[in-house]
Amino acid sequence: MQADDRTQKRTAKLSVGTLTAMVVGSMVGAGVFSLPSRFAGETGVLGALISWLVAGTGMLMLAFVFQRLAMRKPDLDSGVYAYAKAGFGEYLGFFSAFGYWASACVGNVTYWILIMSTVGAVLPVLGEGDTLVSFAASTACVWLFYLLVRRGVKEAATINRIVTVAKVLPIIAFVLIAIFLLDVQVLMDNFEGYGSTGPLFEQVRGTMLATVFVFLGVEGASVYSRHARRREDVGRATVLGFLMVLAIFASVTIVSYGILPMEELAELRQPSMAGVLEAAVGGWGAAFVSVGLIVSVLGAYLAWTLMSSEVLYVAAKDGDMPRFLARSDANDVPRSALLLTTILIQVMLLVTLVSDDAFTFALDLTSALSLIPFLLAAGYALKLAAGRGGPAHGSPTVRDLVIAVAAVLYTAFLLFAAGLTFVLLSFVIYAPATILFAMTRREQGRRVFSRGELVIFVVSVIGGLAGVVALATGAISI
Repeated sequence: MQADDRTQKRTAKLSVGTLTAMVVGSMVGAGVFSLPSRFAGETGVLGALISWLVAGTGMLMLAFVFQRLAMRKPDLDSGVYAYAKAGFGEYLGFFSAFGYWASACVGNVTYWILIMSTVGAVLPVLGEGDTLVSFAASTACVWLFYLLVRRGVKEAATINRIVTVAKVLPIIAFVLIAIFLLDVQVLMDNFEGYGSTGPLFEQVRGTMLATVFVFLGVEGASVYSRHARRREDVGRATVLGFLMVLAIFASVTIVSYGILPMEELAELRQPSMAGVLEAAVGGWGAAFVSVGLIVSVLGAYLAWTLMSSEVLYVAAKDGDMPRFLARSDANDVPRSALLLTTILIQVMLLVTLVSDDAFTFALDLTSALSLIPFLLAAGYALKLAAGRGGPAHGSPTVRDLVIAVAAVLYTAFLLFAAGLTFVLLSFVIYAPATILFAMTRREQGRRVFSRGELVIFVVSVIGGLAGVVALATGAISI
């Protein structure tokens, strides 16, 4: 009983500043350092501006969705998962929890790939983060961080707040240096992009998964809501953190077009931001960005490890994951969830060894896995706005309805932009996860599926089998 009291005292203590740092720390990670090459490989300045307008507006609507849901449904913790369950039932809620968790784990793999690729510029044995040596080094780091997070949730969150400040400063410095050295003629030459080889719509579509990846974490404060001092701080931190990060991402992308021609930008090794600054100021620029990247990525890895473990833990506490995942210690650390998270990261590191482009594959799969949880959260906001989501604080407004409709349309467009390959790969991961759902129902002495849930299960299995067949026949590759 005394241990439970100590645990209770350690929760609900995070301020709006720390929650905002969680949002910024979650989003500013590996993705921002890859933006110049990813965008230049798809489109030019015009397409990039349109992409950030679409992505910024869509993700802002999602940020508003999480802000409004935090206020109208304060009883729901671990937002992304809880909203899907409240709106669409236990099985889809389970899929949302699992998909969000799996997305976070795969995203964490990209961090180690990028770190090893960065150091690989000096130590060729590490390659571009896809060699056996880099795999062994990444594995050691994964388990070192597992030990760090086990020390305590609040301690790790405090470290993240400090690291967030340390990693944003080098990125801002990059933008300022690039603006000062920007060549207007090069920028204008890159303006139209690949207009002669593809329509602008397809160029913009090609950037969408990259924008989803860099914006993952916008829901960070909502996921960690049970630790907030005040419920309204969750919404404030979400919107404030999003606006800060949007300005950073768009700036990094556009100024890079003023340093190198698109063809050269597209061919840069990751982290491409280092190559851009090296072209602008020399070798010290690459070293400067590389140090900033390592600090940034380590901070983001810490934040995502915290959030992904939290999702499993809260789902288990609510009876939607097996009971063993609901165990925590006196330091408020969900140890079983943390261990399972670390194991999946380890498994995905193994998968990237056989990928043609480990970083891009992990990045796109991370984005694709997150889309179902985001779509379900937006769908629940739409139900509330339409007055069909059950009891809530306050009455729905026209603004709520507009925000929810925009968020649903945006996430549906992202599924289209992801394409069939990553939708099928997502099913390959989602379908076997139902084993955990079945374990939970058996623990509770309940029937595994209702009639409606059985239909969803069959669809997921068909999608998973189609994905396996496509991989086996070479119709899709990783």
